[in-house]
Amino acid sequence: MAQRFKSLLSGNQELRPLLTKAMVLSALQRHFMDVAPPRLAQSSQVLGLQSSTLTIAVGNAAVAAKLRQLAPELVVMLQNRGCEVSRIHVKVQVSFIRSHPVSTPRKLGKTAQDALTEFSQTLDDSPLKLALKRMIETKG
Repeated sequence: MAQRFKSLLSGNQELRPLLTKAMVLSALQRHFMDVAPPRLAQSSQVLGLQSSTLTIAVGNAAVAAKLRQLAPELVVMLQNRGCEVSRIHVKVQVSFIRSHPVSTPRKLGKTAQDALTEFSQTLDDSPLKLALKRMIETKG
């Protein structure tokens, strides 16, 4: 589907600049994702590049503050990748919601399982004891 869309845009002279801009933004997004710390990159979206200024959208002020702090280093890393970036401008857009990576549930280690099993055996029948048993069975 994406390839068909790409060929449609590249085949139309009026739409070709749109394809070019989309490809540039996509490449900038990939480069930014590679150089920025993962937690910050996941919360960011490249908006554009104009006059060597890369504009990034973020969802909250904390991410914006950290990116502004790291901006000089990120500019150098982007330049080392061949990007014509001399400045990074960060915009806070509260409505911007980036999908969060799906986290895999952590498993209890053998020591933790043994300790919880031992502790649950010292308890009388109660909701706590049942909850501990379920946790040991599902997290093990």
